[in-house]
Amino acid sequence: MARRLEPLTLANLDELPAPCRSCVFWELDPVAARRAARTGDIGLEKEAWLSQLLLDWGTAGVVLYVDDEAAGYALYAPAAYLPRIQAFPTAPVSPDAVVLAIGRIQPRYLGLGLGKILVQAVAKDVLKRGFRAVEAFGDSRWDGPGCVWPTDFLQAVGFAVVRDHPRHPRLRLDLRSAVTWRSEMEAAVERLMGAIRPEPAPPAPVTVRDALTRKPL
Repeated sequence: MARRLEPLTLANLDELPAPCRSCVFWELDPVAARRAARTGDIGLEKEAWLSQLLLDWGTAGVVLYVDDEAAGYALYAPAAYLPRIQAFPTAPVSPDAVVLAIGRIQPRYLGLGLGKILVQAVAKDVLKRGFRAVEAFGDSRWDGPGCVWPTDFLQAVGFAVVRDHPRHPRLRLDLRSAVTWRSEMEAAVERLMGAIRPEPAPPAPVTVRDALTRKPL
């Protein structure tokens, strides 16, 4: 299967899974989200949010394609752009961290390790921008796709709980101290994006006969 990563933009926003394309759980505060739902403006609100974030901050999401089909995505941003954070009992997030808000893998691609690839791609971008960590809110009672990451998944890819809660702990992935994880992350993402080229083949050994018959330059 051919895989590639692309930044989330207005051009590929419609390729997100249907529930996520029409959801503004993270993008709006609860009151504004309910108002948008009543007026039918959720899609426009999501486009406006992404457009503003791209202008202000740059890339805020990554889409993972498998054989040219959008197999999954992840959304991340500074806390100031995610009003829903204030509704979590374990808020606020640390000032040196970017928030990994949500992501999803299409059902047919589950079990292939694509979730970890998405987290690695996010972490690499966040590290290049000078942040020390990625933080996320977990759902310790996760029982199916929703708007919050399963706590078990976050811990499986290297996050650690920094503020516990029975339902929604806050977890952190410290990028500067996770040296081994970071090396693995960078290698995996570079391979996926085609940035690592094959090593050049070593020159063929020169035989005695070749040396004697070779013409001088």
